[in-house]
Amino acid sequence: MKVTWYGHSGFRIETGDAQILIDPFLSGNPKWDGGWEDVADGVTHVLLTHGHDDHLGDAADILKKSGAMLVANFEVCMYLVGQGVDDVKINPGNFGGTVDCGGFTTTFVRADHSSSTQTGNGGNAYLGNPGGLVLHFPDEPTFYHMGDTDIFGDMALINELHKPEIGVVPIGDRFTMGGAVAAIACRRFFSFSKVIPCHYGTFPIIDQTADTFIEAMEGDGDSVLVPEIGKPFEL
Repeated sequence: MKVTWYGHSGFRIETGDAQILIDPFLSGNPKWDGGWEDVADGVTHVLLTHGHDDHLGDAADILKKSGAMLVANFEVCMYLVGQGVDDVKINPGNFGGTVDCGGFTTTFVRADHSSSTQTGNGGNAYLGNPGGLVLHFPDEPTFYHMGDTDIFGDMALINELHKPEIGVVPIGDRFTMGGAVAAIACRRFFSFSKVIPCHYGTFPIIDQTADTFIEAMEGDGDSVLVPEIGKPFEL
C-alpha cells in the first residue's frame, strides 16, 4: 500500500487497482501548491469524511474529470450531484453501513464534529453527519481515517468491530482533538501498528506541529509516522 499525504486531512492510497483520494483539499491548501490535476490522475475513488470546505476541497472537479466513484454520506453525495457530479457514480452510506467499492469496502463510523458548506453571505448548508471511514482491503492492513473528531468512548467499539491497523488521527486542536487527547484515544482504544497525525499546521489557529502528539504517545511513539507532504510512503 502506497500512501501520500497532501497536508491537512488529504491522502491518496494506492493499492491494487484502487487509487483512492480522501478529503482532497488541494486548491487553497496553504501547505500544498501543486494543484489538483496531477493528484487526480488515475484516481478511481474519492472518499469524503464530511462536508466542510477544507475536506470537500476539489472533490467536484476531481470527480467530474476522473469519473471516479464518490463514497460519502448521502447529503454530501447529493450536494456534489448538484455541482455536476455524475449521479451514477455515487456510493452513499451512513453510520454503521458498509459499501462495496470494488476491491475494498468502506464502513461509515461516528465522528464528533459538524458538517456543512458555506453558501455565501454568512450562510451554511447542512451536509449530514460527519464521520470516520474504515477501509477494509483483501490483502492490505485495515485503514481508519477518523475525519475530524474529538475522543469518544465508542472508539473502543470501532476497534472491536474493525481492528484497524493504520490510523489517521486529527491532532490540531480547536476544531478536533489536540495532540495530548489524540494520543489518549490511540493508546486507550486502539492497537495501531502505524498512526499518521493530520489536521495540523495548515492554518495559524491550529497547532503547527505534531510535537505534542508524539510526546504524549510516550512508549508508543515508535508507531507514529509523520510523513512529508507530497512524498509517497509504503505501509
